[in-house]
Amino acid sequence: MLPDGHSDVPPGKLAAVVTHLQMYQRPAPRPVPPITAELVAHDRADPVWYRALFTRVGRDWLWFSRLGMDDAALAAILHDPEVQVFSLRQGERDLGLLELDFRTPGECELAYFGLAAQLQGQGAGRWLMEQALARAWAAPITRFHVHTCTLDSPAALAFYVRSGFTPYCRQVEIADDPRLTGQLPRDAAPQVPIL
Repeated sequence: MLPDGHSDVPPGKLAAVVTHLQMYQRPAPRPVPPITAELVAHDRADPVWYRALFTRVGRDWLWFSRLGMDDAALAAILHDPEVQVFSLRQGERDLGLLELDFRTPGECELAYFGLAAQLQGQGAGRWLMEQALARAWAAPITRFHVHTCTLDSPAALAFYVRSGFTPYCRQVEIADDPRLTGQLPRDAAPQVPIL
């Protein structure tokens, strides 16, 4: 348990407050603007392709958890029949990531959800969330959950709440700064200073 007040974060580390959210039933569908993109399923996603999309979507928010995994460990997740990976494709480019994890019986985790910068603010996130909700609740689940953190987009937490998720738990996460480990370039997420 962390004491009240300030706690030092060691050099080379990042600290984030993680908020866990959940829902127990499908919310009413929300109207979404038309978008010029399509949702593409990737049943056996290639780890190299996946990492490239993961970085394209998550670089500005210091997504790193999948970047340090070797190909075999990442493929074991991506090729699991209980994991669904989708990209939001515009033209010939994959610019959004949706990953649904059904490996816990009766539940679905919104494991990854995000858009590359050029799609943000155009309604594509609402459209992608409606796709996520429809696919998650089409399965025999009683709980759909997600987590976000203070390193993510400042709009993420409010977006998840507007989408029907309810916060239920908060944690502090300490991790190596991926810009110092080489998993992400040093100029990633310039809004977060390197210490």
